[in-house]
Amino acid sequence: LNSIRALIDENPSRARTAITELSNILRSSMQVDKAETVSFEKELNIVKDYLALENMRFEDRLKVEYEIDEDTLDQQVPPMMLQTLVENAIKHGISKHIRGGTIKIISDFKNHYHELAVQNTGNLNGGLNAEGFGLSSTQNRLGLLYGDKASFEIKQVTPSIVEARVLIPVQMN
Repeated sequence: LNSIRALIDENPSRARTAITELSNILRSSMQVDKAETVSFEKELNIVKDYLALENMRFEDRLKVEYEIDEDTLDQQVPPMMLQTLVENAIKHGISKHIRGGTIKIISDFKNHYHELAVQNTGNLNGGLNAEGFGLSSTQNRLGLLYGDKASFEIKQVTPSIVEARVLIPVQMN
């Protein structure tokens, strides 16, 4: 809100867009209890709104990359799950680096799974046992929806990149 407030005089058009992005995020978060899953496309659009808002805060310190197989867009995912992973990546990765870093969102099919990954510049501190609600909530929600058929892991994939990866059984339409 403070970033949007600062934009009102400086760039009213961007401030209006930012308010719309924030509205979309808030609307989606209020609907979380109403649906067990949403299309990945809908979830991705919310994340794009969120990243646009964060870009106001981080400016050139935040770079975003997408590696999305378009065939995955109609797959069902738990609502706000990707949002949680991206928010975690910014909070524990990008914001900790003076020069910022990159968030990369990957969505693809791997064997009979929908693979979702969020990679970010940073170092893993504690993994799933670290304090905080987001990652443990993600793991619990996956367990409730898919039992042991889904998996979630977070790991250091290179000395400077952390990856949170979710595998969800593919649902055929």
